[in-house]
Amino acid sequence: MKADCYETLGVAKGANADDIKRAYRKLAMQFHPDRNPGDAGAEQKFKDVSHAYDILKDDQKRAAYDRFGHAAFENGGPGARGQDGFAANFSDIFDQMFGDMAGRRETQNQRGSDLRYNLEITLEAAFHGDQVTIRVPSWASCEPCHGSGAANGTSPVTCPTCRGAGRVRAQQGFFTIERTCASCGGAGQVIKDPCRSCQGSGRVRKEKTLEVSIPPGVDDGTRIRLSGEGEMGMRGAPPGDLYVFLSVKPHRLFQREEADLHCRVPITMPTAALGGTVEVPTLEGGRSQVTIPPGTQSGQQFRLRGKGMTILRSTGRGDLYIEVSVETPVKLTKRQKELLQEFEREDGGVPGTHPESEGFFAKVKEFLGG
Repeated sequence: MKADCYETLGVAKGANADDIKRAYRKLAMQFHPDRNPGDAGAEQKFKDVSHAYDILKDDQKRAAYDRFGHAAFENGGPGARGQDGFAANFSDIFDQMFGDMAGRRETQNQRGSDLRYNLEITLEAAFHGDQVTIRVPSWASCEPCHGSGAANGTSPVTCPTCRGAGRVRAQQGFFTIERTCASCGGAGQVIKDPCRSCQGSGRVRKEKTLEVSIPPGVDDGTRIRLSGEGEMGMRGAPPGDLYVFLSVKPHRLFQREEADLHCRVPITMPTAALGGTVEVPTLEGGRSQVTIPPGTQSGQQFRLRGKGMTILRSTGRGDLYIEVSVETPVKLTKRQKELLQEFEREDGGVPGTHPESEGFFAKVKEFLGG
């Protein structure tokens, strides 16, 4: 059973978007694989936190989750079709959430159902754009009867009950009630000799292969509509649409925040103290030099303008933020230990050499009453 998204992020159910974002940033930094190498538990926790944030940051996804829980996103959510795993009756989700004020649709003479396909892509694909081939189980027009539902050589006939109207009227007191014709199901026609291939439905189950063009700059929850690629309607009715919902896999180096990227880079103690340069990767596959000023502290950030994500339907790009982490050396040689001990003796309490420590102990002194 999947954990509650609000509990995963440690926020209340009524938390606003800023609270959710802050909680996610804190947990994502805490459990990021780069900070916990080899820790499978932390990696899974990072994935859980990213999944929860993906749902709660989007108003529509959050509304669906608050009503249906995780079932809203499994097998296409409410109204999923069979055991396909990803093809779902997309329109039924909204029927359940907001109510079908017009009543159940008459499938015999209405367009086919919309389908949902969940597609996971890499951050690189979201940056550059991509062309992806997908296979979608759906309904297609029956070839032997050309979608009519009638056996070869025959054709549907006008329904004798409603005379082709598809609806019948009945008088109840002062009111006239109009209902869908029970004999033809609203189609206005009946089939006396049904097609053996489709049993009179006019459609057969079939898997189709489609190409999906992913534009550069897409984000979690981006929806791509493929018109006419949904389920074929009954007895020759037009097909519905296919909606491809995108989700972006977590990246091992970069964390995305809208159009900006964040990357944590380790530096040595001498580089932090004396200054220098560090080479960092960029998402497009190149490298950039970052100048490290003397006295740099862990957690300090440097911005590389225009090195972030591609912005959807724009020529602009976000920024890349490099957060440095000063590493403490391990497995020191004897000479290295001697040098550090000598440095400690020379350093001995010189004012201004440790600004963070001085600030902390000043606060402790104030807290303890001087």
